[in-house]
Amino acid sequence: MAKTIEEKQYLVRYKADKKSHLTILNHEVCATKCEELLCTRFCPGDVYKWEGDRMFVGYEGCHECGSCRIGCPNDNIKWEYPKGGHGIVFRLA
Repeated sequence: MAKTIEEKQYLVRYKADKKSHLTILNHEVCATKCEELLCTRFCPGDVYKWEGDRMFVGYEGCHECGSCRIGCPNDNIKWEYPKGGHGIVFRLA
């Protein structure tokens, strides 16, 4: 039987570094130039959260898909691979 997307995401594990590999370059750009806050919608890991007047990044849940590198219309997200030994770990079952 095929697994649901929720069941598949349950197989994803993370080894988070102490330092984020994702950076919002300028929070003012999010607040003034990005009315739709697209990163809060296209990120499958639900990493980006708008709270008050600032974008918060929960890098620990990043799927490392790179959608934020491509999807931010203002090129305001810096995405790097996590430091060696950190990041996403996949399980098959």
